[in-house]
Amino acid sequence: MSLITGNHELLPGNRRPLRLATLVGLRWLAVIGQTAGVLFVAWGLGYPLPLVECLSLIALSVVVNLALILRFGAGDRPSGTVSTIQLGYDLLQLGGLLSLTGGLENPFSLLLLAPVSVSATTLPQRATLILASLAILIASAIAVLHLPLPWDPHSRIVFDRVYVIGIWVSLVCGVVFIAAYTNRVAHEARQLADALTATEIALSRHEQLSALDGLAAAAAHELGTPLSTIALAAKEMKADIPPGPLADDVDLIIAQSARCRAILAKLRNLRSGESGDPFAAVPIGELLAEVIKPLESYHKRITISRQPGEGEPVFTRNAGLLYGLGNLIENAAQFAKSAVTVEAGWDRSSIGVTITDDGAGFPDDLIARLGEPYLTTRARNAAPEGDAPGGLGLGIFIAKTLLERTGARLSFDNAPAGGARVRITWPRKAIEERA
Repeated sequence: MSLITGNHELLPGNRRPLRLATLVGLRWLAVIGQTAGVLFVAWGLGYPLPLVECLSLIALSVVVNLALILRFGAGDRPSGTVSTIQLGYDLLQLGGLLSLTGGLENPFSLLLLAPVSVSATTLPQRATLILASLAILIASAIAVLHLPLPWDPHSRIVFDRVYVIGIWVSLVCGVVFIAAYTNRVAHEARQLADALTATEIALSRHEQLSALDGLAAAAAHELGTPLSTIALAAKEMKADIPPGPLADDVDLIIAQSARCRAILAKLRNLRSGESGDPFAAVPIGELLAEVIKPLESYHKRITISRQPGEGEPVFTRNAGLLYGLGNLIENAAQFAKSAVTVEAGWDRSSIGVTITDDGAGFPDDLIARLGEPYLTTRARNAAPEGDAPGGLGLGIFIAKTLLERTGARLSFDNAPAGGARVRITWPRKAIEERA
């Protein structure tokens, strides 16, 4: 029951969500808008401004875009570092253009938020922090160092210093809000998407193994009859031929057929002695025994306790159910000192399974958050088996997601005597309808 460790492609920090075509396309929009704005002010309104310098800065963005497209192609996905550099260039280019056209007095200074917004929704927190700091630095610089705002030369416009400071404060607040809040929301959304992808991969792998086991059992069944015929015919041939090379060949055929039958017997037992349909209905006690069987290598005492009496509920075996239960019991076995208890109980309305270990228990400050993706306790409470701490923190999330798909509700707490405890509850009616 893998916890999907080592699958580093799923980590948000290793993703490359932005295509170069997206960054280039946004820059083309900026080029078109900047060009139209500058030409309208210069020729449409007739206001004086450093037209050559402004168009030179805009032309620089055109050169950058063409160079990137010719060098890498529109389909390239740049790394987070390269994307950060490009967005940093966009901030610097816009800051230079604003400094030529009034600084913060220019109403288009609000566009300084655009590159920060792109970073906050697509790039890691570190990149967003760098770009947010750069945007604040640029806003502070152009608040002081700038040419006059292009305006009608026959009228005079004066902005009070307090008003300019207010614009600066509003820009800083906007940058901080986007960098902190928007990036956090986008980061959590990326984490959830990554964790769901990891869940699908885990379930797919388990289903592939189940399908392979079923195929092996079917092959063993189909090959059993012709192999028995071959062995029987070989034994009859041996009785009719004298000793010699031919008899030795017949003995070899008999020995190899026996070996094949032994291999087929192992194939039939791939599911721990299960010989029926891998999705057949089984009582809850047998289901738990099947899940626990692969965990004997942990050398912990894992006991199953069932309430006495008739009416034992029957589950329909499926990959999600087996994987989810196995993941939770495996976690308990890893952190237990010596024993894990799995209790199964039921009544007319519900079915419950409680998994309790005798380890250190869940940290109190994490109990309310258990089941969230990328939440791990290994760095603080390493498994006694010597597993490396600090896994991806997807084990409980995967188990919870898969079991909830079967209709279960999960709760986590610590037992009164110590040790972690997980309660899993299904509505009995929903389980019986599937069986």
